[in-house]
Amino acid sequence: MSDILASVVDVLASAPILTVFLVIGVGTAVGQIPFGPIRFGAAGALFVGLAVGALDPSLGENLTLLRSLGLGLFCYTVGVGAGNTFFRNLRRQLPLMALCVVALVLAGCAGAAYAHLTGISPAMDAGAYAGALTSPVLDSAIEAAGNQEPAVGYALAYPVGVAVAILIVALVINREWPGRRDPRPASADGLAATSVLLLRRVALSELEAFQRNRIRISYLEREGVTRVVSPDEELLPGDKVVIVGAPSALEDAVHELGTGYDRCLAKDRTVVDYRRLTVSSTRVAGRTIGELDMHGRFRGVITRVRRGDLDLLANDDLVLELGDRVLAVVPSGDLERAADYFGDSEKSIAQIDAFSVGVGMALGVLAGLVAVPLPGGITLRLGVAAGPLVVGMVLGRLGRTGPFIWQLPHAANATIRQLGLLFFLAAIGLASGPDFAASAFSTTGLAVGGLAALIVVVNAVVLLAGARRVGLSAPRAAGGLAGLVGQPAILAFALSKRDDERVEAGYATLFALAIVVKIVMVQVLVAL
Repeated sequence: MSDILASVVDVLASAPILTVFLVIGVGTAVGQIPFGPIRFGAAGALFVGLAVGALDPSLGENLTLLRSLGLGLFCYTVGVGAGNTFFRNLRRQLPLMALCVVALVLAGCAGAAYAHLTGISPAMDAGAYAGALTSPVLDSAIEAAGNQEPAVGYALAYPVGVAVAILIVALVINREWPGRRDPRPASADGLAATSVLLLRRVALSELEAFQRNRIRISYLEREGVTRVVSPDEELLPGDKVVIVGAPSALEDAVHELGTGYDRCLAKDRTVVDYRRLTVSSTRVAGRTIGELDMHGRFRGVITRVRRGDLDLLANDDLVLELGDRVLAVVPSGDLERAADYFGDSEKSIAQIDAFSVGVGMALGVLAGLVAVPLPGGITLRLGVAAGPLVVGMVLGRLGRTGPFIWQLPHAANATIRQLGLLFFLAAIGLASGPDFAASAFSTTGLAVGGLAALIVVVNAVVLLAGARRVGLSAPRAAGGLAGLVGQPAILAFALSKRDDERVEAGYATLFALAIVVKIVMVQVLVAL
């Protein structure tokens, strides 16, 4: 039996690509196995990687490039996807950022006290702090300690940190506590359309719900003639219109304008027609809906935008991305012309713009290499994780620069993100397997496991309790915890449980900030 195992290990060691993809495949299957109320999802690749890597140290050698590439791609795509939301809600994010700093400092202090009581050395405590928070700051701890002891603490704490954090997120993500400062996005309630018979005269310029982009109005029937409403329209008693919006906004609009109308105006498509059009043209992507001037260009209007699995109301400030599917309402004769303008090609969006991805990633890696000296002889580097994340967020906010589109189609973003995550988890699991196996079930290993759990729990209690107290929602708080811990698998798990833009925004808000704080903290812990 040992000869067979040795032969298998020899084959795996001679073919690292085979080993990585075997770990990814088996790990993904393991991640689908339910453990009580949760599944570990992509994190299964980490645990299988630890088991396989423990067979022989050579299985985890020479995977540094793959690990860095996977982590960089994951963080860059998260940044590009969340950048616009993050900067739009920056003021709302500030309390969460303050809570992150407090949580990390308190967790470091609690961990240091625990390490002193259990005989764990400061160097291993610093490594466990980095590992429990799955942070790419291990190099800072090793440099400060002058030895490899932090690496052992990191390997022991890493899987414990992942497991405990996922369990906590599973308990929190779908809770509905009061979030007075963080209301549900309109996309969370879905969109609907209704026909309304007007009972009073009203100008759209005076209709608050229309001006605040809570509703969109498309069809207008007046004296038997149907057309698309214009933005400066004055609606008259007896007019019939189609209104699109969230259910609560529709109810208010019907009450304000008149009464429901039992005939659907959109059924007659002889004069006015509608179609979902795919944004595949670079002249459209990266521009706001208001900038397109649909009424002036096609005598039409966009009412909804389908992005991934979310239906978004087409307000004038919404920036269109490649792969979005807009619902355009235009005169029937102009429908094909509108389709040509938007591109409406699924084939085109299946291909990514290699130039924008390459330049964006290069800028992110460069940003991660910049060394910033801090007081006390501490040097700060964002690294291959936070550098691409920060640059991705900036480019995601910009959307486009001249002819260059920084946004990625939603499907392409999700695919690259998933591959990057799996490469990262498989590589780090294989590399950490031997150290984990050597110490996992020793007295020191159990003590470090308890230390890792304590660090994650303290962070979670401070962050989640504080977020609830200051009026932030559970999805944003859960995403923030994933960002504070810094583990991509936790974000992937949270999104699998709740498709809410606040989860990604919370993650992107704290990921880079947490790395900065953790770089300082591990060097302080080594010095204690």
